[in-house]
Amino acid sequence: MLQPAPPPPVPAARILIASFVGTAIEFYDFYVYATAAALVIGPIFFSADDPSVQTLAAFATFSIAFIARPLGAAFFGHFGDRVGRKSTLVASLLLMGGSTVGIAFLPTYAQVGWIAPALLCLMRLGQGLGLGGEWGGAALLAVENAPPGRRALYGIFPQLGAPVGFITANLGFLGLALALSPADFQAWGWRIPFLASAVLVGVGLYVRLKLTETPVFKAALEKAAPEKVPLAVIFTKYIRATLLGTFAMVACYAVFYLSTVFALSYGVSKLGFTRPTFLLFECVAVLF
Repeated sequence: MLQPAPPPPVPAARILIASFVGTAIEFYDFYVYATAAALVIGPIFFSADDPSVQTLAAFATFSIAFIARPLGAAFFGHFGDRVGRKSTLVASLLLMGGSTVGIAFLPTYAQVGWIAPALLCLMRLGQGLGLGGEWGGAALLAVENAPPGRRALYGIFPQLGAPVGFITANLGFLGLALALSPADFQAWGWRIPFLASAVLVGVGLYVRLKLTETPVFKAALEKAAPEKVPLAVIFTKYIRATLLGTFAMVACYAVFYLSTVFALSYGVSKLGFTRPTFLLFECVAVLF
């Protein structure tokens, strides 16, 4: 009896594009909120008693995603090891994109009171869970499809998505700041970058749905059944490497977000820079 022919290998370019584009879109979604938190989230979603309190509250909602990211990594990592890389990457992209587009339609504090920040926190939680699942999955997609000796080269493509997402998000806000009056930007213009995520997610899904499972994952399934609780293996066998990686990233992103999100708010509100000027500063800086 003839065996069905194996599916043709996925071209390397498609794999790298899928890992790069998906991560860029996810980080675009993440940074859109970061920029909005520095510029408009406080006055729109919180009580107008004190501008400083509004800013702190906006940054507090921004921090929710950092609590959710390791939870998303654990959740999607679990199913990525048990079900497969492709399906979990699609799910994380949909969760992130749906949460981002949802923010564009949220009512303001003036319209519904405390319900507005509550819904905002819920959407931000979804963003964090989605990004937590995305980044590790995209890295696996790249390196597990790499030919021998090329894993490091393939592994850089998901990382390149982060600065591209940041620059795209900031350029979007920069264009709006130049095209709209401050009143129009505050009233409705800030919602446009969140709406644009729907188009980007559609592109990402189109690319990712054409992929197959990675050969490394297929080979692992042929040798043994997947672990029932993959996270337990991490904490029992690789706890030192996990902690080192965790705190290295904490140090990296503490500096990064102080230099971008907090600096943007401080530069515009306290140092007197205009929004377009400071957004341009940040776009140029991230290039390097």
